[in-house]
Amino acid sequence: MSTKQCSHHKDKRKKIIRRVCSVILVFLFILLVTFLIIWAVLQPKKPRFILQDATIYAFNVTPVPNLLTSNFQVTVNSRNPNSKIGIYYDKLDIFATYRSQQITYYTTILPTYQGHKDTNVWSPFIYGTNVPVAPYNGAALSQDQSSGDIWLMIKINGRVRWKVGSFTSGRYHIHVTCPAYIPFGNRNSGIAVGSAVKYQLSIKCKVSV
Repeated sequence: MSTKQCSHHKDKRKKIIRRVCSVILVFLFILLVTFLIIWAVLQPKKPRFILQDATIYAFNVTPVPNLLTSNFQVTVNSRNPNSKIGIYYDKLDIFATYRSQQITYYTTILPTYQGHKDTNVWSPFIYGTNVPVAPYNGAALSQDQSSGDIWLMIKINGRVRWKVGSFTSGRYHIHVTCPAYIPFGNRNSGIAVGSAVKYQLSIKCKVSV
């Protein structure tokens, strides 16, 4: 085969490759535009979370060293406000913080699918045993506990996917923050559950996706 023929075959092969790549790019572009149009028409909304209550079983701070042992159960209500979009909760971890410091372990909420306009209710236990606390937070915790009230943040971090018809999106991070005011000093404001006390909260949580 002559050099001229070899060059001709190479040029032909390059043209075929360019055409295939162009077709793939056009297909991906059309797919992306279609998805964006559907997304805009459906106007997806973030799920809504409400912290309904907290049942305190244990909450003890030791001053030296600064250690916290806690055990409480929270009830979290999650609602999908979308009428045409489902939500896959692939991973959810719930925990508590005090003044920006994590004071409990992570508790995993089982993966689930939330249909259109559906509501899920979770009641996980959040706990920590002898969790080290920063000295300034340990002093503040002891003071708050003595005064009879405390502000905690119940947080949920995880990943979700959106389902539109037969299409399912990639994974997105979700962050939920629920402020929880616990009036330890007034047991009459709660409901006795054995040795524990259940406090009704009904607090709307902040959600970012």
